[in-house]
Amino acid sequence: MAKDKSLVLMEQIEGAIYVFRGQRVMLDADLAELYGVTAGRLNEAVKRHWDRFPNDFLFQLTREEFANLKGQLLGSHLKSQIAMSSSSWGGRRRPPYAFTEQGVAMLSSVLNSPRAIRVNIEIMRAFVRLRRMLATHADLERKLLELGKKYDTQFKAVFEAIRQLMAPSQPSTKKIGFLLREKRARYGKK
Repeated sequence: MAKDKSLVLMEQIEGAIYVFRGQRVMLDADLAELYGVTAGRLNEAVKRHWDRFPNDFLFQLTREEFANLKGQLLGSHLKSQIAMSSSSWGGRRRPPYAFTEQGVAMLSSVLNSPRAIRVNIEIMRAFVRLRRMLATHADLERKLLELGKKYDTQFKAVFEAIRQLMAPSQPSTKKIGFLLREKRARYGKK
């Protein structure tokens, strides 16, 4: 059962890691939920120890970044906050703070509860796992490029097909399915 909780926590953490300004970050509201405190309490603790959080550990999203984020998070906890609030910032007066990996690590010195310690360990593991996955992907792509250069043109199509499979997929606009004979007759098709 402990492994199930750990797996759910890891999935929750990985789903809360975003990229802003070229850095992987976690938002104050997501961290607060994981730690079992409110975002206000988390931010109060950070402000009491502001000197521990330089700009490369913590930054506040701009209003534009936050607006873009809200548009992307249609199924998350922010949606319910946005729906319940008359404020244009989803119940928040200011855009959220974004903690880099180093900022999250520094939180462990500010939040000392047993839960915060356990959560911080899992967050650090999630960041390491993400870094490994990205490194593996980059290494595989580099090896494919080397192989493509090494072998002649007969394999060029194969390598190009593999590269296309590795690229993010685009949604298909082709309709899939069939028409019943009665409908085909109505549309003049045989």
